[in-house]
Amino acid sequence: MSGYHANQQETKSNLESFTQELVSQAAVGKIDPVLNRDAEISRVIRILARRTKNNPVLIGPPGVGKTAIVEGLALRVVRGDVTSNLKDCKIFSLDMGLLVAGAVYRGQFEDRLKGLMKELKDLTEKGQRCVLFIDEVHLVLGAGKTDGAMDAANIMKPELSRAGSGLRVIGATTLDEYRRFIEKDSAFERRFQKVLINEPSVDDTISILRGLKEKLESHHGVHIKDGALVIAAQLADRYIQDRYQPDKSIDLVDEACAKVRVQLDSQPEVIDQLERKKMRLEVEQTALKKEKDSLSKQRLEVIDQELSKVDNELIPLKEKYQSEKSRIDEIQSLQQKLDNLKVKLEIAERNKDLAMVADLQYFAIPSCKEKLAAAIIRKERNLGMDVDDQKDSLLTETVGTGEIYDIVSSATGIPVTKLSRSDRDKILNLEDALKKRIVGQDAALKAISDAIIRSRAGISRPEQPLGSFLFLGPTGVGKTEVSKALAYELFDDERHMVRIDMSEYLEAHSVARLIGSPPGYVGHEEGGQLTEVIRRNPYNVILFDEVEKAHPQVLNVLLQLLDEGRLTDGQGRVVNFRNTIIIMTSNLGAELLINESNGFSSELINAVKQAARTYFRPELLNRIDELIVFKPLSKDDLYKVASLQLQRIASRFKDKDIEVETTRNSLDLFIRESYDPVYGARPMRRYLERTVVTDIGKMLIREEIPEHSVIVVDVKDGLLFYKIKSKTAQAI
Repeated sequence: MSGYHANQQETKSNLESFTQELVSQAAVGKIDPVLNRDAEISRVIRILARRTKNNPVLIGPPGVGKTAIVEGLALRVVRGDVTSNLKDCKIFSLDMGLLVAGAVYRGQFEDRLKGLMKELKDLTEKGQRCVLFIDEVHLVLGAGKTDGAMDAANIMKPELSRAGSGLRVIGATTLDEYRRFIEKDSAFERRFQKVLINEPSVDDTISILRGLKEKLESHHGVHIKDGALVIAAQLADRYIQDRYQPDKSIDLVDEACAKVRVQLDSQPEVIDQLERKKMRLEVEQTALKKEKDSLSKQRLEVIDQELSKVDNELIPLKEKYQSEKSRIDEIQSLQQKLDNLKVKLEIAERNKDLAMVADLQYFAIPSCKEKLAAAIIRKERNLGMDVDDQKDSLLTETVGTGEIYDIVSSATGIPVTKLSRSDRDKILNLEDALKKRIVGQDAALKAISDAIIRSRAGISRPEQPLGSFLFLGPTGVGKTEVSKALAYELFDDERHMVRIDMSEYLEAHSVARLIGSPPGYVGHEEGGQLTEVIRRNPYNVILFDEVEKAHPQVLNVLLQLLDEGRLTDGQGRVVNFRNTIIIMTSNLGAELLINESNGFSSELINAVKQAARTYFRPELLNRIDELIVFKPLSKDDLYKVASLQLQRIASRFKDKDIEVETTRNSLDLFIRESYDPVYGARPMRRYLERTVVTDIGKMLIREEIPEHSVIVVDVKDGLLFYKIKSKTAQAI
C-alpha cells in the first residue's frame, strides 16, 4: 500500500506536490476577504509590473497580515482588478518545509527546486502568467545546503536577475529575520524590492474584523454583535502586548465564537445537573425496593416524590432545549446554504453564465433569504422575545461583549469587572479610589488626579507620558503605595508597576542596564530592563525610587522620555512611553518636614521643593508635570493606617471564613509601640507582622481557631489579648 502512495506521489508534478494555487482557492471562496490593505496590494502590483527586479518582499511583524496581502492579490486577480500583465495570473504558494522534507540524498533537493522552477518557466512560455509566493523567504538561505551542494537562494539567483525570465517571486518575512539573514547576502537582497507592512490601527482592525464577520459566523454558526468586534480590537490592543494586530483581535473573536459553538453543541448545565440528580435518585430507588423495613419504605416514598418533582422540571426543559436547538440548527443550515449560493453566483458572474446568474439572483437566493427570515421569526416567536434579549433561553448563538471579556480575562487573569470599566469611569473616580488606600495625603492625591485628567482630556501635549511626577517627602508616608494604587486603578493590576531602584545606578555606564547594551557589548541581544518591559506592555506605572542616588548621566536618559514619550534602546528600536505614568521619588528635604513643629505650611512645601530644585538640573524638573510633597503622618492618620493594615491581614484568612476585629485599646497600643515620625507607617506594618500575624499563626497551627470564627484583638494588662468568637457571637 505504501508503494502505491509513493508511486502516486512521484506521478505528481512538483507544483502540485509542493505548492498551493491561491487564485483557484479565491475563485471558490476559500480565501477570506482582505480589507484596508489597498495601498500595500497596489505597491506589490506595481513591483510585479516592472521589467527587472520585479520581486517584492513583504516585511513586517508576525500577525500584521503579510500573507493576507498575497491572498488579497489573488482575490483581485479573480475579480480582474489588476494590471494587464497579471490578468489570469496564477499565484503558487510554496511550502518550503515540504520541499526540503525527505530530500536525504545529495542532489535530491536541487532536483526538486530546479524541477519546480522549470515547470513555472514552461507555464510562462505557454502564455500562462505565474507568481511564486514564498512565506518565510529567509528560509531559502541555507535550505537544502549540504556538503558539495548549493542552497535554494543560490539556485534561484540567476532566474531572479534575468530580465524576461518569467519567474516573479513574492517573499514574506519579519524585519528581524530580514536583517539577520537576507541583508547579509547582498546579492540575494538586491533582487527584491522591500514593501514594509505596518501594524494596522485599532480603527483599521475593527474594519478588518467587520469584513471577516460573515466568514466567522458561517464557520461557527453563530451571530456576532458589532460591539463584540469593537471591544475585541480595543482589549487586544491594550492587554495582549506580545502579538500584533489584526491577528490577536481575530483570535479573540474566533475563540469567543468557538466558546459559544461548544456551548450550543453541549447540553445546558441546568439539564445536566437535573439528569445527574435523577440518576442518583433512581440508583437509590432501585436499592430501596429490595428492602422491607418501614424506614426504607418511607425513604422510598420521599424518593418517588423527588423523582416526580425532577421529572416535572426536566421534561419541559428538555422540550425547550430541543425546540431551541432545532431552530438554531435550521437557521445555521439555511445560512450556510445562502453563503454557498452567493459563492456560486460570483463564479457564474465571472464565467458569464447568464442563465445561472438569473436563476441564482432572482430565484434561489431570494427564496433562501425568505426561508432564513421566516426561521428567525419562528425562533423569536418560539422564545417569546426579541433577538437581542436571550436571558430566558437555554441556548444562545450570539457572541457579545461579555464573551470577549471572558476570553480576555482568562488569558490575562484580570477580573471581568475591571476589564468592563471604561477609561472615563477610571479617571473620574481616580481621586476617590486613591483616598480609600492612601491616608493623610489628600492634597497630593488631588494634584496627581488633576494632572492625569488633564492628560487624558487631551489638554496636555499628546506625545508626553500620561503623567510625570516627582514625589518628595519622608519615608513611609505613602509614595510607593500611591504608585501601586495608580497601577491598580488605571491599568487593572498592581503588577503593572515597574520599580527601578536608582541606588543601583551609581555609575555612568549603568545606563546600559536601562536601555540595553550597545552593539558589540555583552548582553546586547537581551534589551534593557526598562525598555524591554515597556516594549512588551506599554501600559505601566514606572517608579524610579530614590532618584537622587542615580548618576547624573543616567538621569539624562529621562529627558527624552519625559519630553517626547519615547526612548531608543540598544538595538535601535524606538520604545513608546506615551501610555505610561512616570513617578520619581526622593527624600530630599525630608528632614525639614520631620523637624518642623509648626505644621504643614505652604512655606514648608516651598522649602522642600527648593531643596529639589537645588539638587536636580532645571531641564529635568522643567519636564515634570508636578512636584508633589507628601506630609508626615500624624497620630490620627496612623489610626486609619492601622485599620487598613489590619484589613489586609484579615483578608489572608478569608478562605477559612475567619474575621479579625480590633478594639480602640489595641489600636492605641499599636500606635504607641510603633509610631516613629522619622520612619512613618512602615514600623507599624513590621510591628503587626511581628505580633498579630505571628500570634494568629501560632493559634492556627495549634488548631485553637475553628473555621467561621471572629478573632477580636484587645489589650489586657498592657499586652495584646485575643478573644475568639463564633459567627453567632458566642464566646469560645
